[in-house]
Amino acid sequence: MRFPSFARLLTAGLMLAASGFAAQAQDAFNRYEIRGGVFVHDPVSPEKGSADINAEFLSPRLPIQGGSWQVLVPRLHLGGTVNTAGKTSHGYTGLTWDYDLSKSLFVEASLGGDLNNGKTGNTLVAGRNAMGCAAAFRESASLGYRLSQSVSLMGTIEHVSNAGFCERNRGLTNMGLRLGYSF
Repeated sequence: MRFPSFARLLTAGLMLAASGFAAQAQDAFNRYEIRGGVFVHDPVSPEKGSADINAEFLSPRLPIQGGSWQVLVPRLHLGGTVNTAGKTSHGYTGLTWDYDLSKSLFVEASLGGDLNNGKTGNTLVAGRNAMGCAAAFRESASLGYRLSQSVSLMGTIEHVSNAGFCERNRGLTNMGLRLGYSF
């Protein structure tokens, strides 16, 4: 069976784009990075009305030779988000994928595991999210801008959820700004 012409054209375009950005991404994402920032704490939940402090550490890309597909090789991350009002805080680890849109603009997505101190079990507590269980999944997305070779500014949204593995699953969604420094 033959691929339609559009599918072949799309595949060729994606391969060309990946190879064009691979060398640029190689430099930017093959260094260690620390990040810190402030998030609005889940503005549509019972826990709304407070702020979070976020800190994160990222490794260089994993040492896998990907050629043109190097942008698909993830970085390891380890971080935490602490609520300033004593509500749900969490620590997380996982994988982050980055992609340069231009010399300065980039996007990223991450996925991993999470441990939170939110309310668990079947009892609902007023003003608190019913997280269901302490172990959860965390996913995030960022749009970033490189202010220099070492400093970047990112708008980030993160979501923590147990994906329905526990009876309750209110989850938690935070958003805000982070500053990154790579070395």
